[in-house]
This record gives sequence, structure tokens and C-alpha cells, in this order.
Amino acid sequence: MQLIKRGAEADIYRTEWFGRDAVLKTRSPKPYRNTELDARLRRRRTIREADMLHLVKSLGIYSPLIYFVNTEKYTIVMQYIAAKPIHSLDNDEILSHCGSMGQIAGLLHSAGIMHGDLTTSNFLYNDNLYLIDMGLSSRTTKPEDWAVDMRLIKEIFNSAHADIIDEAWDKLVAGYSKTMPQWKRVLKITSDIERRGRYARVV
Repeated sequence: MQLIKRGAEADIYRTEWFGRDAVLKTRSPKPYRNTELDARLRRRRTIREADMLHLVKSLGIYSPLIYFVNTEKYTIVMQYIAAKPIHSLDNDEILSHCGSMGQIAGLLHSAGIMHGDLTTSNFLYNDNLYLIDMGLSSRTTKPEDWAVDMRLIKEIFNSAHADIIDEAWDKLVAGYSKTMPQWKRVLKITSDIERRGRYARVV
């Protein structure tokens, strides 16, 4: 196995599953947590992520196929997507996908799902646009939670793609409005979160 990414929430490895290119996602124990609580959290998050990846497919969103889930070892084996993360593309290519990313965000939110880590690293593109990493996702009907997703991806554009932030955000919002009926309310809350953040930094 080859380590692809070591994260705070889980480690990702490139591997094989019965001759298929695959990814192994494993949640390692956290020594600062109570042992029983840690095991319960890792098991619950493993099951939830697998369920969420199945759910997003039912919305017409491309995401990795799940091959195997081991709740005792807190691992998921899933399809390896041979694609580039959106953040690695040039500006013109990123802009060409912003509308579709917005539509995907809108599909999630309209179905009562918060991604939890909606960034340009978690969208992959080959012939299709894929959404990955549902490890922090949750079911929610709170527009405030959906606004957190939108605020995060806007922050990512502002920090990693600052020279295209205005056009990228406009295209993202245009896509979002096509699939999310409550889009105006969510974006109003997103703006409120922004203002609170600026005020907190000034104070």
C-alpha cells in the first residue's frame, strides 16, 4: 500500500481490491480520547461515510464506489478515481467547473446534507466531476450548516485562488441557485458569517 494522504480525521492509502485500483481509508485511534468513546466515534463515522457516499449517488452525483466496509477496523475500501483535484487545475479550468460544483453543493443541501469539508481538493475531474471525502458530512435541515459549507469553499477560493475569487464565486452561486431552492437564505447567512468573522478579527 502507498500512503496518499495523512489527515487529522483519517489516513488514505492507494491499494488494490481483487485486481481493481482502490483506496483504503482508515481511522486511527486518538490517544487523547477515552478508548470506548474513540472506538464508538470511529465506528459511527466509518458507517456514516459509507452511507453518505451511497446516498450522494442517488442524487446523481459522481462519487467513489464502496467495495468493502470493516466496522471493527474502521476502514473503507473504495474505488480509486484517476482524476485531478480541482485545486490543481489552471484558473480557466477551475472557472469552467465552478457552476457544476455549485450545482453539486445545491443538490447536497436540498437533500439535507452538509458536506463538512467542501473544498476544491474534494472535487475531482476526469470525464466527470466527482465529489469525495464525506468523512465530516452529516444530515441536517439547518440553513446555518449549509452556509458553513458555502463559507468554507469561498474561503478556499479567497486563499488559494484569490485572483479569480469574484468570478469563481459568481459562477458557483449561479450553479447553486439552480439546485438549491433556499439558496438566497443560505447565502444571506453565509454573508452574516463573513461579517461576524471580520468583526471578530477587528476586535
